[in-house]
Amino acid sequence: MRALVTGASRGIGAALLAEGRARGHEVVGTTREGENALDVTDPEAQARLAQTTGPLDLLVCNAGVFVDRGCDIRSVTAAQLTESFATNVTGVALTVQAQLPNLSRGGRIAVISSQMGSSQKVNGGALAYRASKAAAVNLALNLAAGLRAEGIAVGVYHPGWVRTDMGGGAAAISPGESARGLWDRFEALTLGSTGESATWDGRAHAV
Repeated sequence: MRALVTGASRGIGAALLAEGRARGHEVVGTTREGENALDVTDPEAQARLAQTTGPLDLLVCNAGVFVDRGCDIRSVTAAQLTESFATNVTGVALTVQAQLPNLSRGGRIAVISSQMGSSQKVNGGALAYRASKAAAVNLALNLAAGLRAEGIAVGVYHPGWVRTDMGGGAAAISPGESARGLWDRFEALTLGSTGESATWDGRAHAV
C-alpha cells in the first residue's frame, strides 16, 4: 500500500509513519519544514505537494493543533478559534481536495480526529479544539457519502489518549500502540465500512 500521512514529524504522525513502513507499506510523511514540507492551511503548498506525490492507496489526514488548552468561553480568543479551524478542518478539506486526483477507485482516506470532538462527550472547555474536531468528524462523514460512488472509502478515527506533547505524559497509551491499532483500522477500511467512526482499537465511537 502506498500512503501519505500529514503531520508526521512527531507524536502520532511519526508513529504512523514508522508503523506503516514496518508493515511493508510505502509511506511518505509531511512536516512543516524540509522534504515534503506542507502547511495544510495553504492551498498553493497543497497543490505543489500533490503534483509530486504520485498514486496513493491511502491518505491519512493527521495534522492538527490544540492551542486552547485550559480555555473556556471567557478566555478563548479569536486567534485560537481561527487557527484551530484553519488546521483541523480547512486543512483536512484542502488535503483531500489536493490529493484526490492521486487516489483511484479502491483508495482510502483516514481522518484522525479525537474523542473531544464527540458531541456526546462535552465538558465546556477547550472550545476551539473540541468544535474544530467535531467539524472534522462531520467533514469525514460527508466525504464518505460524497466519495462512495467514486469507490473511495473514508473513515474517522479517535487515536486514543496518547502520550505525546498534545496528550501529555499521563496519557493512557504510547504513540506506537495507537499507531498499531490505527493501521489495523486503515488496512480493514473498505466501501463496506466507509463512514465508520471508530477508536484506535476498533470500537465504534460516538460522533
